[in-house]
Amino acid sequence: MDETRYITRFQEEFPDKLRFIPSCPPGIYVKGELPDPKLKTVAIVGARSCTEYGLRMAEYFGAHLAAAGVQIVSGMARGIDGVAQRAALEAGGRSFGVLGCGPDMIYPEENRRIYEMIEGHGGLITEYPPGTPPLGRNFASRNRIISGLCDILLVIEARLKSGTSITVNNALEQGRDIFAVPGRLTDGLSAGCNRLISEGAGTALCPNDILKALGLYCEEPLVLNRRKGRGNESSEPVLKRISLCKRERLVYDCLDLYPKTVDEIVRTVHLGISETVEILTGLCIKGAVRECGKSNYIRLDY
Repeated sequence: MDETRYITRFQEEFPDKLRFIPSCPPGIYVKGELPDPKLKTVAIVGARSCTEYGLRMAEYFGAHLAAAGVQIVSGMARGIDGVAQRAALEAGGRSFGVLGCGPDMIYPEENRRIYEMIEGHGGLITEYPPGTPPLGRNFASRNRIISGLCDILLVIEARLKSGTSITVNNALEQGRDIFAVPGRLTDGLSAGCNRLISEGAGTALCPNDILKALGLYCEEPLVLNRRKGRGNESSEPVLKRISLCKRERLVYDCLDLYPKTVDEIVRTVHLGISETVEILTGLCIKGAVRECGKSNYIRLDY
């Protein structure tokens, strides 16, 4: 990746979106590119310890928005942030990571692949100089930069009190639009999103809800070109069609992104346990279903 450069708020290259926010940083360290001011930008944030539902929603929104030409900004953290950025890059889009450490630090290590994929397709941004470790106090501060760089802040899974709420408060102070992906009322990780919606945030039921708010709504289905990583050619599309027989379709249709046990599935489809398990095994092999934990299953249609 390009050498790190330091850009002060008085230089022309400094992002205008960031220049006028409260507590604007005096300067930023940039490795790679800055977001294109002519393109729309969405920040996707959420829980680090997220559910399978949250991960799938992060992939779904990250990939589709990127394929529509929207730049994705996030904090490179484990969980929602990293998954959304990876999905955006694999879909052939651009993504920008705002770090809570120096630009020469990879944190967390599990997201090293995202750092490699960003080269040539986005950049890393931080107010902290090279060599700065990922200290806890840095992350709350960097959140104002995440929200400052975006047109819309999208929240996917967040507890009532979390680091995500800091980003939301920053976005409100900066005059950014806020959307949230709803979840079940009984899920603590969806409580923050559901509360945001009840207080007036936009409801994100699909990527087109965001695209419409950005003035980019398109009736045509999106075609996603998956990028495997630096130096690799595109692989199969993110979305693929799988042929299912009648019994497989019956089991598949009773599943969603919230895990169900075999007993719950049997009660819904009215098939025997051994037959249901056999069908589930076949669906897992086809990539239509995933086993989450012991004998809990979700569908993979996003």
